[in-house]
Amino acid sequence: MSTFTATGKAPRAGGSGGPGGAGRRNRPGRGSLRRLPLNLAALFTLAVAAFPVYWMVITAFKPTTAIQADTPSFLPLHPTFAHFRTAMHADGFGTFWRNSLTVTLGAVLMSLVVALLAAFAVGRMRWRGRRAFILLVFTAQMAPWEALLIPMYVIARDTDMLDKLSMLTLVYFMTTLPFTIVTLRGFLAAIPVELEEAAQVDGCTRPQAFRRVTFPLLAPGLLSTSLFGFITAWNEFAFANTLIIKNQDARTLPVWLSSFSNVFGTDWGATMAASSLFMLPVLLVFLVLQNRVTTGMTAGAVKG
Repeated sequence: MSTFTATGKAPRAGGSGGPGGAGRRNRPGRGSLRRLPLNLAALFTLAVAAFPVYWMVITAFKPTTAIQADTPSFLPLHPTFAHFRTAMHADGFGTFWRNSLTVTLGAVLMSLVVALLAAFAVGRMRWRGRRAFILLVFTAQMAPWEALLIPMYVIARDTDMLDKLSMLTLVYFMTTLPFTIVTLRGFLAAIPVELEEAAQVDGCTRPQAFRRVTFPLLAPGLLSTSLFGFITAWNEFAFANTLIIKNQDARTLPVWLSSFSNVFGTDWGATMAASSLFMLPVLLVFLVLQNRVTTGMTAGAVKG
């Protein structure tokens, strides 16, 4: 049986029918037009940021004649893998790849362990000097690390640590540690302390409550900070070029890429191919961790 209004007309489906009804408020297209300038600006920024990477990758697949042509081509019309074979068979490529992976993973693991303990002490405990410690960490994060090149070189020289991967690992550990502490402190502060207190009421000790309750919720923070630390240490050039001088077998990939040339000059095809291979580990790590990084830390942890 139909329902009629006082005027004898049936109401409109899906809206109030009045001049201020939902049909007029939900008029399509108005929100899209308002967001159009922001969307265009975002697309322009993305294009500017992604174009150098795109140019590097397509150059790696171009033949040498196409790379040296007067008219640039934005697509590899005749793709080749010759440059990748040249880069992978170059002297020391495997050694430098292993060196970069060793110092990067070592620095990231050490910074995660130390930063996790420091973030817990700062975020969950109250002790004298805590604010000064936090201020010191923020100051270390803001300091330009390039200003420490000469002091680091003098320390490495006086301690006989030049040309050693262990010194480079310690330097990368120190450069990534302040950011890791600050970031993990923020993630830890977002986890309700009531979860640990509830676990302690159920019989857990404080370390057990942290290990069983807080640490699993902190996993996205650990993954995101480890990703940043990996990118920072993997791409670092200045310290590696300053602290590794005589022992060429201890160089890392960024230093090796800067000197990638042949008797006729710089081999741009092989250089771009080596740079593309150099980018792969960071890309793979990001693709593996992206789902966990964007996961809500405490989603569903507290009900009601």
